[in-house]
Amino acid sequence: MSTAATNTRHDWLLWQLADSAFPTGGFAHSAGLEAAWQHHEVRNRTELASFVEASLQQLGHCVLPLVNAAHREPERLAELDQLCDVFTTNHVANRASRLQGRALVASAERIYATPPLTPPCGHFAPVFGAVTRLLEVSRESAGQLFFFSHLRGLTAGAVRLNIVGPLEAQALQHRLALRAQEMLARCAHLGVEDLAQTAPLFEVWQGAQDRLYSRLFQS
Repeated sequence: MSTAATNTRHDWLLWQLADSAFPTGGFAHSAGLEAAWQHHEVRNRTELASFVEASLQQLGHCVLPLVNAAHREPERLAELDQLCDVFTTNHVANRASRLQGRALVASAERIYATPPLTPPCGHFAPVFGAVTRLLEVSRESAGQLFFFSHLRGLTAGAVRLNIVGPLEAQALQHRLALRAQEMLARCAHLGVEDLAQTAPLFEVWQGAQDRLYSRLFQS
């Protein structure tokens, strides 16, 4: 296959993985935004932007290292999966991570015929790293895709919660794209020994998800 054809195939693969229709179940989760909104911690567009930026910061420090480690050393998937399970002490976030990870494994096997992966818990971050490695997505592209999907999921969740409208959500996503890239670059070198919780209030809000009177999201 020519270099041009290989690059084109790679582009189409990334677009498919980034598509909101790709069945990983991400749109069933709000990453704590719904709980924060119902507890009046996010009340307007300014506070939404702050929430999203803080969430991206946390993503880089407590999730991205697991993605990168599994991409570099997919043979360590079971070990990294168990580490993710121990680190994710919030039961709501833990459950959401398992659901999304298992959905990604099942989708990759059925869509791309990837070799079966059988991590003990199936957490999303290490599974994402291992699956993108199997699909020959570079670590840099995998990191960008991971950050993009998180940013897109938060802005889409804000629309469904009626915090902002669709156009304003897209404007926010566009505005924070460069900031997300900066955070990704700053955290790209972090290893699993650097895992850190940068926004502990997120844990408090998300942990209350199951006790909300009414819910659109699972987390």
